[in-house]
Parts: sequence; structure tokens; C-alpha cells
Amino acid sequence: MNFRNFTALICWLGLLAVSAWAQETPGMTNLWQVKLPSGTSGSSPACAPDGTIYVGTFRGGLFAFTPEGQRKWKFQAGLEINSSPAVADDGTVYFGSRDRKLYALAPDGKMKWSFATEGWVDASPALATDGTIYFGSWDKNFYALNPDGSLKWKFATSNLVDSSAAIGADGIIYFGSHDGFFYALSTDGKLKWKFAAGAEISASPAIAADGTIYFSSTDGIFYALKPDGSERWRSRTQGWTSSSPVLDEAGNIYLSVNVEEFSLSPDGKVRWHFYINKPVTTSAAALTNGNIFIAGPWSASGLVNSAGKFLWNFPAGQGFYASANISPLGVIYIADDHLLSALRLATSATSAAKSSWPQWRADPQHTGRVQK
Repeated sequence: MNFRNFTALICWLGLLAVSAWAQETPGMTNLWQVKLPSGTSGSSPACAPDGTIYVGTFRGGLFAFTPEGQRKWKFQAGLEINSSPAVADDGTVYFGSRDRKLYALAPDGKMKWSFATEGWVDASPALATDGTIYFGSWDKNFYALNPDGSLKWKFATSNLVDSSAAIGADGIIYFGSHDGFFYALSTDGKLKWKFAAGAEISASPAIAADGTIYFSSTDGIFYALKPDGSERWRSRTQGWTSSSPVLDEAGNIYLSVNVEEFSLSPDGKVRWHFYINKPVTTSAAALTNGNIFIAGPWSASGLVNSAGKFLWNFPAGQGFYASANISPLGVIYIADDHLLSALRLATSATSAAKSSWPQWRADPQHTGRVQK
């Protein structure tokens, strides 16, 4: 992945203020914070190849910030943005809104096009290497769009789709639906297979280097499927989650489930789990040194080591409902109910793990493609 270095300055943003302090925590420095006008309800910040940070907010604003925390522009959608933005290699920004549209914006914030559906678009778009954009809608359809915004194909399910899709190394698209099925589609929109889970699926899947697909369902079970759709194993987590799994360099899996954080081995054995005082809906991020970064609901973020021990806590904002974004050079972007924060980790943990799926949506651009 080619991403530029992120520098850290404290700036005045006009209508939005950057807090004029840098807080030190063992192993971490708070570089800057930007006050968001309405906070986020689930839209995770995305990083473009040029370092621009994009984040959606509850009142429908999609904001762009420089790596130094300066506001570049704002685009106003019709309703709230729960979808996390995804950035293509050419800088185009894609995101969904509850105004029932998927948007494509140029890097300068001008709208290139919008595509209307018949339901909320809470799912984050996945971007294929050929430029195809994949996403689901509350209208029970899963869509494939061409880069110009025209419809390539759509696939009907029998209930709403708010699970963000994952794209395998072979281009196969994976997603879940509230109809209780997990789907695998070919690039022409044909069904390859579907797997019946015990309940609706909201969480986005993750894909391992060997092609194993991981996802969770609201039946309290975490599933591992082979690329042909057969079950490899399942693990009962004793709770439901909308969080998506991430993988470290050894293939270990990290998953937030209700009020606990779990780590499982690639064969489905529970390595450890620990209690958190409130339900967690965010995905963790695996780092190069084996540590795990978590943005939690307790108004804090923190670092956990590979053995499941909490190393430090960083208090910020009102609690995190959107997953963190880890840059390869050690800058972490997290958004809560009031703030977008930029944190820098210690030099021993300067990037996301070199795994197939180290963080939410796989990479800082949120492409939703398996990492090679």
C-alpha cells in the first residue's frame, strides 16, 4: 500500500475548532482533535492515498480534513451517514446515506454522481480493482455500480442488507443479510453459494490469507467458512455483535462481542477474552508488534497486548461507535460523538499488522478488499 507520511500540527479551523493541546499517554501522543458539529453514529474515518481524512456525521455531513487537521471541505447529504466512506485509488470518495443514496465525490468535494435506492444505505461500499462499487441497501438489494454511477447489476435478498461487503483475492463478493443468509456472488452478480446462519447478519466479514471467510451473526455464533461455502468451524461467543473481525499476522482473530473482547486462533479455539463495561460495536485493529488497538464505548481508547492484557487507556470524547483507522506510519484516526482525533503510537507499533485483514474494511482507504 502506498500512503504518505502523516505529520502533526495544531490548527484553527474557523467554524470547527482544533483543541490546542497534545496529551501524552504512555506509548501514545494525541496529535490533534477536531470538534465535529454532530458527531458520528458509526461512520469510521477513511484515509486517502494523499493523506486526506474523510468522516461522515450524524447530520449528514461528509467532512474532509488535511493530515494536519485543517478542514478542506464539507459535503451535505440529505440524512445521516452511518456508512463509512471508501476512497478509490484515483481519489474518488464513495459513501452511503439514509437519504437512500450512494454518493461519489471528487477529491475537491464536488459531487460526481449519486445513485438512488429504495432504502437506507448504511453499508459501507466495497471497491473492486476494476473500479466496480459494491454495496447493500435496506431495500433488500445488493448493488454493483460502474465507476460512472450506472447500474452494473443488482441481486435481491429477502431482507435488508446493512452488512458491508468483502472482496476476496479472486474477486468474489461476500456479505450477509437480515434474512439470515451469508452470500457469495461472482463478479457478474450470479450466486455462487449461500450459507444459512441462525439469525440476521449485520457485521461485515473478514477474509484470511488462505481464503477462509469469518463473520458473526446475531445468534451469538462466530462462523468460519471455506471458500466453497462449507463450514470450517463455529464458535459460540455467548452474545451478539455488529462488530467485524480483524486478523493479526499469525492469523489470530479479534472480535468485540457485546461487553467482551475475544481472541480466537485460526482453528477456532478461544485464546482469551476480557470483560468491558459497555457493549462494543467497533472493530479492533491489529498492529505489527502483536498489540491490538480498541476504540471502546467507555469514552476511551486503549491498547491490548497479544495476551489480552490492557496496556493503557486514553480518555476522549463521549464514547466510540465507529472503528479506528490505522495508518501505516503510526497515526490512528478515531471519531466519537464530538471529536475526530489523531493519535500517534510509539515507534514499536508504527503500523497495522501485515495481515490479510488487519482493521475495519481491511485497509486505510476502506476498500473492503483482502490484503495480499
